[in-house]
Amino acid sequence: MSNATVAGSGAAGAFGQGAELNLLEQWWSAMFEGRDEWLVITVFSLVVHEVVYFGRFLPFWLCDHIPALRKYKIQDKDTTPAQLWKCFKGLMFSHTFIQLPLMMLFHPTGKMFGMKITEVPFPGWQEMAVQVGLFMVFEDAFHYWFHRALHYGPLYRYIHKQHHEFSTPFGLTAEYAHPIEILILGTGTIGGPLLWVMATGDMHIFTVLTWIVLRLLQTVDSHSGYDFPWSLRHFLPIWAGAEHHDYHHMAFVNNFSTSFRWWDYLCGTDTKFHAWKHNQAAEKALQEAKKAN
Repeated sequence: MSNATVAGSGAAGAFGQGAELNLLEQWWSAMFEGRDEWLVITVFSLVVHEVVYFGRFLPFWLCDHIPALRKYKIQDKDTTPAQLWKCFKGLMFSHTFIQLPLMMLFHPTGKMFGMKITEVPFPGWQEMAVQVGLFMVFEDAFHYWFHRALHYGPLYRYIHKQHHEFSTPFGLTAEYAHPIEILILGTGTIGGPLLWVMATGDMHIFTVLTWIVLRLLQTVDSHSGYDFPWSLRHFLPIWAGAEHHDYHHMAFVNNFSTSFRWWDYLCGTDTKFHAWKHNQAAEKALQEAKKAN
């Protein structure tokens, strides 16, 4: 039997004998051999989080130094080194003392309800797509209502105000927030997977990691401050994107959703945003008319 075939014993044999494994599945199985499962998942989750989060920010940081891309910046303001450093220090604190403990707890919690960890092969992409899609819809609804609540008086003043220190957001500000806010809104991210595995007892942690990676890509993009012609919202009108969330930071009102625009539309919390867009378009048309004359 080749090493690309699941053996009849050990982690790789959890889904039965004779299943052909791809290279990623072989690597995943080998990663746990002779190692503590909880420690491997915790370290792997942390590394993936840091690499994706900071790696996603890097292209936007480079855009700040390319004059030709300046026209795609939503607010024509520069990020200072002092702002970057302050944000980075805040992130290192929260990643170490808030998010890392949550990662340490997720493995035993999920496994208690039947979440698969070392088993291979992975679920099919169709199954993963359905689960991730549901997680995204759940998170968007959760985030809308709790984010909106965080703009209420004392909750804003003592908790959410920290995230709004940067009225001109840049990618790193996505997770720059008060510890209580991280716990509240982070529940929307991990809550979907936990509810799913609690209800079905059938979910692989690889699906959860895939969801987390996509969520990180989305949240850094929405805080990037850039709206490119190739940004997803130009092809998928219900997608929020940076244009939608940047206004929230600039005006401190409206646009409370994360991934989609429908909650803001249904609840009328995007009216000021659309009025602003209308004024921007009218001002641009006026300037172009003056140039033409």
